[in-house]
Amino acid sequence: MAIKKQYLKSKPVCKVTFSVPAEEAKKVTVVGTFNEWKEKKDFQLKKLKNGTFKGTVDLEKDSSYEFRYIVDGTYTNDEAADAYAWNDYAGAENSVLNL
Repeated sequence: MAIKKQYLKSKPVCKVTFSVPAEEAKKVTVVGTFNEWKEKKDFQLKKLKNGTFKGTVDLEKDSSYEFRYIVDGTYTNDEAADAYAWNDYAGAENSVLNL
């Protein structure tokens, strides 16, 4: 898994590209505080020919976001996250993205 951050000079925005290698998966979505933990089409990653799911979203910079991937219905974290935060509601850690 990988996270690429591209800060824009013209706007207070960071383009964040999420990459998840999951050849056998049919669907990968990223959910988090930036989309109210809802599976939205805008945050569904596209499957590439090499089996990696990839997608880019614009997020406000100078913020921190908690997130997780949903790979075919199973929640998973990103080992490339900036940090991890315990979530009592889920009873698990969330990945953290610091922009």
